[in-house]
Amino acid sequence: MGAAVPIGAINILIMNHALKSYKSAVVIGFGAMSADIVYLIGILLGLATFLKNPTVSIALGLLGSLFLAYMALMIFKGRNSSLDKADKIVSNRHLIKHYFQGFVLTFINPYTIAFWLSIAGYTVNQELHPAMTMIGMLCAILLWITLMPYFVHRSKHKISAKVSYYISIGSTLLLGFFALSLLVNVLRGL
Repeated sequence: MGAAVPIGAINILIMNHALKSYKSAVVIGFGAMSADIVYLIGILLGLATFLKNPTVSIALGLLGSLFLAYMALMIFKGRNSSLDKADKIVSNRHLIKHYFQGFVLTFINPYTIAFWLSIAGYTVNQELHPAMTMIGMLCAILLWITLMPYFVHRSKHKISAKVSYYISIGSTLLLGFFALSLLVNVLRGL
């Protein structure tokens, strides 16, 4: 299961939302999982060559970096929101927005592509059954995107407003770091 749930930008976003609303965190997770499935199907259909194209990699890297920076800014703006009021605020929003946040963040992340290409390569080199390996990975992701936010959400009552503020600041810094790291990697590749 560890390979299916690397700690990265999407997991930070899910955890941050889980502090406010379990439902929105899970919906973000399903958006991310949907992007994983799109890449998985694409790789199975031979799309790997297109994804390895340097122009595509650069475009995805730049878009990914910008989107990560945007998400960091949104978390920073909401750093002072109360966890008690957050459920009401989030429940009134459209969950479609959260789904697309998860989908877009995962879809334009070059690390997602590299992850699925490496899983595909490992499966072939180890002579594993591709369908069973992929089903196992998707089941692990499904468990992660439902259980992790559940435990974060259930423990939010133990988090004070001050700690919540610092979690938001930490999430902002981590997402900002991922955005900057991705941008630096893209610029190095030019």
